Amino acid sequence: MGRAAEMTGTTAGFLRSLGEQGLITPLRSEGGHRRFSRYQLRIAMRARDLVDQGTAIDAACRIVILEDQLEEALRLNELLRRPEGGPTPAADT
Repeated sequence: MGRAAEMTGTTAGFLRSLGEQGLITPLRSEGGHRRFSRYQLRIAMRARDLVDQGTAIDAACRIVILEDQLEEALRLNELLRRPEGGPTPAADT
């Protein structure tokens, strides 16, 4: 937990509060230590940024969840729009 807090620039208490809000659920080692994925650490850093900007922690968690859901929906939408077996469309530049 301490290493994860250090990596994200937060405190262990902040990471626990993200878990209480349902934003991240780290796996547990056999010894009971929390194990965070890189993805969970990125999510925690995004929440920390929002809280640093003055957003309440519960609202920050909800924003991060909605951003994540939107990103996944856009990714799935792009997959469904591709012609079957066709090449990946080039990004607009």
